Order: sequence, then C-alpha cells, then structure tokens
Amino acid sequence: MSIPNEIKKIMNILVSAKFEVFAVGGCIRDLMMGKKPEDWDLATDAHPEEIQALFEDNGYNCFYENDFGTVGVVLPENERRDFSNIVEITTYRTESSYSDKRHPDKIHWAKTIEEDLSRRDFTSNAIAVKIVDDKTEILDPYRGSDDISNKIIRAVGDPNERFSEDALRMFRAIRFSTTLNFSIEPKTFEAIEKNAEKTAIISKERIRDELIKMIMSRDAAKGIDLLRETGILKHVIPELEIGYGVSQNKHHIYDCYQHNLLTLDYAAKKNFNLHVRLAGLLHDIAKPHVKVGEGEDATFYNHEVVGAKMTQKILERLKFPKKEIEKIVILVRFHLFYYNVGEVSESSVRRLVRQVGIENMDDLIKLRMADRVGSGVPKAEPYKLRHLKYLIEKTSSDPISTKMLAIDGAEIMRLLKIDSGPKVGKVLSILLSEVLSNPENNDVDKLRTKVEWLGSINEKELDSLSDKAKREIDEIETKRDEMTKRKYWVT
Repeated sequence: MSIPNEIKKIMNILVSAKFEVFAVGGCIRDLMMGKKPEDWDLATDAHPEEIQALFEDNGYNCFYENDFGTVGVVLPENERRDFSNIVEITTYRTESSYSDKRHPDKIHWAKTIEEDLSRRDFTSNAIAVKIVDDKTEILDPYRGSDDISNKIIRAVGDPNERFSEDALRMFRAIRFSTTLNFSIEPKTFEAIEKNAEKTAIISKERIRDELIKMIMSRDAAKGIDLLRETGILKHVIPELEIGYGVSQNKHHIYDCYQHNLLTLDYAAKKNFNLHVRLAGLLHDIAKPHVKVGEGEDATFYNHEVVGAKMTQKILERLKFPKKEIEKIVILVRFHLFYYNVGEVSESSVRRLVRQVGIENMDDLIKLRMADRVGSGVPKAEPYKLRHLKYLIEKTSSDPISTKMLAIDGAEIMRLLKIDSGPKVGKVLSILLSEVLSNPENNDVDKLRTKVEWLGSINEKELDSLSDKAKREIDEIETKRDEMTKRKYWVT
C-alpha cells in the first residue's frame, strides 16, 4: 500500500514523539480501490493541544478551530502533490448520545484505535493503516476490505444506531453508493427506510453539500432514485417525488419524474456543470401542478414559469448561494425557448440572449439537449440547435442592452440639454429597440441624429414610441409563450 512520503513524514513525527498514529477513512478506501486519495486523514492518541504544539515545533502551520478534536496541518506549498495540502489529524474519540440526531452531545477521547473505528459510519471507512519499520500494517476489524472488494456499503455495527447518531449518514450511504458504484447491503438499506424521516432535522447546508457531491457524479440519477426508494426524497425535495407516475403527453414517453431523472442522467454522462444538472433535474418540476387533461393531449401551460418559481424556493430552502440560484432559475424559466430555422430572426435571437444573458446561453442549449434525450428523442443536437448556436455566435457582439449602445445617457442629456430623469430612459429604450433589429444602426452619428429628432417631438409622441419599443424588446417572450401554448417543440 503506497502512502505518499509527505504523509509518512507527518506520521513519523507523531511516532517519534511516542504517539500512535493511523491513516484512516476514505483515503485508505481509495487506495484499496486503486485510486489516488484527494485528502488524507490521520487518527492518533495525541490530544489536539499536543498535536498542534508538536507540529508547530517542527515548522508546520496548523490550526485547531473545532469541537471534534481535529487539527489541520498545512503541508509546505513549494512541494508539488496531487492531493490536498491540509492533512487532518483527529484524536481517537468515542461519542455519547446524539440528542439532535446530528451532533454528539459530548466528545469523549478514546484510548485505542479500535474504539475510534467502532464509531465510524461504514465498514469501508473503518479501516486503519499504520507504518512499522517503513512497512504498512492494516487494521480492519469490520472486514471493510471485503466490502470494498464486493462493492458493498455496510454500516458499522447496528445500522439503526449509526443512523440515530447522525441522520446524515443515511444520505452519505446513498452518496457513496452513487459515487463509488457500490450497492447498499439489505440491513443497512432497511435501516435507512426505517429512519428516513430523521433526515428532516438535518441542517439544510449539510444536505446541500451531500446533494451536490451526488449530483456531480456520473450516476447522479441513480442517487436521486435511491433517495426516492428509501423514502428520503420526500424530506429533501418533495416537489420532485410528486411527479412519480404522473404521465405526460404525446411528446413524451416517460412520466414527469422519469423524464427529469433522464434529463439529469444525460447532463451527468456528458459532464455538464452543476447549473445544467440541477436545472435538468428541476426543469419540469411544475408539470404535475399545472397539468390539464390526460393522455396524448394533456397540456402543461406555463409550467416553465411556475417551475422557475418552485426551483427558486427549493434552492433557497437548501441554502444554495444566491448567484447559483439565479442562474439555475433562468435556465428553468427559458428551457422552452422557441426556435425554428427560417421563422425566428436574428433580432429575436438577440432578444433571447438579452433575456437569458450571453453567459447562460451555452448552458441553456445544453439543457435543451438533455431535455430532448430525456424525452426519448435519440438525437440531442439537431440541425436547428446547431444553427441557433451559429446565430448566437454571429450576433454575440451585437448590442442587446443599453450599456452596449454607441452612446450613453450622459450623451443624451448633453444633446437634449436635459437633466437625468425618465426621458433619458425612454430615449435609450427607443434606441435599443432599433439596434436590436438593425445592429448596423449602433453608430454614434446615426444615434445622435435619432436622439436629436426624438428631442424635437412632444412628450405624448415620445411616450408612445417608448411604449412601442418596450413591447418590441419583450416580443420574443410573448412569441415563445404563444408557441408553448400551441405545443410547438424544437425537434
């Protein structure tokens, strides 16, 4: 078993000071699976204050800012490595009761590594390795190495006790099953089903972090379905489970829930980013709420609008960052954009880009591709989408906002000899409407001439032109909604 020299050096510092130390947990599991660990965790009989003093005396930077006996030792930055530069060293510990099903009521230091391993979650994470005379010795009291070989997730000891101690362990079991492609052994699976409701009291931040790891795995859809099978999904994203068994219409061969999962599955298999994957999972989440009728002609009018609002509430509940929520909500809101070669003009493409944001257009097209495959369509990117990508690239430098106009509000005030006020905004709207349709008009001289003419007309005429301009700027959304109601699809 190959332990990096930097880790051996850390372990030897503890051994030289007459302490016992083992490499434990996920790093050992990864080594046994033939993977390179990204993080290294050590367990020792030294107490946190002793660990910190020892490594500071040896020239390391370290920190101790938690209640769980873990000291972070920072490896030198000038050494190149393919794993984290922070090694976490934790004092052997055993824990008392868990009143809140999340954190131990009190931490008790353990005397032996065996006691420490007995409190860990799964057998594959309860393996310890120490170095003796530059050779590694393995301690595996729960036969975790066998479970790793057989690709099994098994709780240490009584699974009901493990999950009662920390309900997040149930989520972790499913996440490990997803990311490692392991199966959950029957008793552990049954204990998850029995204790699933306890996940409702886990902090949303902890659930979010586990969910992200699951969503970012290649088999993300498998993980979501395991959440449903075990009864956890109804406590995390109940809105998603509502779609289970809800049929769609002639455009879909799968029910709402299956379609969302298959959309996520394609996005994961193509290694799309987190925003596209979450949007894929949630893009049709409103369909069960807006469904009218049954069979081939069932309709789901405005499900993208309702779905965007639901998506925002779900992600806010799970404590996602505001900027990520905004991106994902935009993708859900506009995933039904209408586009047909020969029917949608370049100006309409500019208006779509203006609404969605040029930075989100690539993700929006990826979402459409995943949506198509999730609907049972064999071809993810037909000619129409390829042509749309061409037009987006062609028009990407064209003005789509007032900030991209060749003149600004200050120039308008100078030309019309007016102060800042509503009139400036009205003029900018009129100019933008014109250049959206004819980007060649985004010329300083042409716009100055237009501004001077607008300054010569009365307020009533200016208001009328401004209102018309705003309607034209929003034209693409109106047209898309109309096409949605007629059940047109990009095929």
